[in-house]
Amino acid sequence: MGADLVYSEELIDWKLMKAKRRENLALGTIDFVDPSDGSIVFRTCKHEEGRVILQLGTAEAERALAVGKLVESDVAGIDINMGCPKEFSIKGGMGAALLAKPEKARGILKTLVENLRIPVTCKIRLLPDVEETVKLVKSFESAGISAIAIHARTRDERPHHDPHPEVVKRVAAAVRIPVIANGGSREIDKYADIAKFRDACGVDSVMIARAAQYNVSIFRKEGLLPLDDVIVKYLKLCIDYDNPPSNTKYCVQNMLREQQESPRGRRFLNCQTLESMCEIWALGEYCHQKQLEFQEKGNFGRRDVVPGNLTEENDETPTPKKAKVDSEAIFERNIAFFRANYTDDKELPKTKLHVYAGKHDKLLPTYETQREDKLFRTILTFDGKKYASLYWEKNKKFAEQGAALVCLLGLGVVSEESLIQNGSILK
Repeated sequence: MGADLVYSEELIDWKLMKAKRRENLALGTIDFVDPSDGSIVFRTCKHEEGRVILQLGTAEAERALAVGKLVESDVAGIDINMGCPKEFSIKGGMGAALLAKPEKARGILKTLVENLRIPVTCKIRLLPDVEETVKLVKSFESAGISAIAIHARTRDERPHHDPHPEVVKRVAAAVRIPVIANGGSREIDKYADIAKFRDACGVDSVMIARAAQYNVSIFRKEGLLPLDDVIVKYLKLCIDYDNPPSNTKYCVQNMLREQQESPRGRRFLNCQTLESMCEIWALGEYCHQKQLEFQEKGNFGRRDVVPGNLTEENDETPTPKKAKVDSEAIFERNIAFFRANYTDDKELPKTKLHVYAGKHDKLLPTYETQREDKLFRTILTFDGKKYASLYWEKNKKFAEQGAALVCLLGLGVVSEESLIQNGSILK
């Protein structure tokens, strides 16, 4: 199975502009990392070379070019998203908002074409008037783009509306560059349906989103694979390339669809870590061993992020640092707080610690939270001792819960084994 080319999700220019490019020797990947919280903005590998197009959300030529220069050695092309109708994109002047500013849109494309070594493309939606759509596409063609993807609906239409392949066909016939038809997933249930949509649109290629998200083996000429087979293959790739759990969960949810309401589906929805998701498909031990292997190889993961340790320009392989704290002894452990582990609010670490304090006639704990960049870390004081997690959380509430969890571990209220089992500790 396999598509000829794969587009990334829309990545916003500002986010990529501040990202640091790093060669991840442990994974064999090129990572673009947000230095403020260590999250992966974009990751690619040798196997994807020549096949991955980075889709960019932008409203300014200068920013688009800055991103293009950053990634042009690592992707097969740059695609400017001019078709997204979502409010976030529209308000930022990106996506379908650019269709109302054709000269500005053309300027972005021309700037990229003239200054990048890789192909430049764009994706649009149909305008209400066919001739205006043809005029727009011809204008973009004259800017030197290599191809254009056309979603077969207008800006105001949604997936439940019928697509307009006949309009795409008229536009495609009027230009010389390759036209890629998009928007046919509702009618695409098997490989043969792809050719039907392509022929109806009179185009060279077809771009598939939803149908591929539901079952990526839609690209397999021999027919769809069983969904569980696809999920297992996908999860193994997620393990091998240390894909973020949140993204993994989102993608598997799109595959499960109505099966999310089954007992297995509900169990999956409660998962917070990659290992717990993989356990459902008998890949838990493989995931656990791989994570330990990556850790030994020096893979710089989310658990290692401390504010400031990703900002050094010449540090290609950053090493974890401890946060700056006072000289008093602090009981520290690298423990992450996952809200999904606590379906009953009475079991939340802070609540549990407060109950413990009451039962043992102790003063309630106090919480002092540090904030650096976009990360938070709490130092908790209880019964004359200090506790903190080495894991910097993305909000104050989670940081306090994490510190409480460390305290409960120190007091023996919770066991290390239970924290390993629910993913709070990686060991």
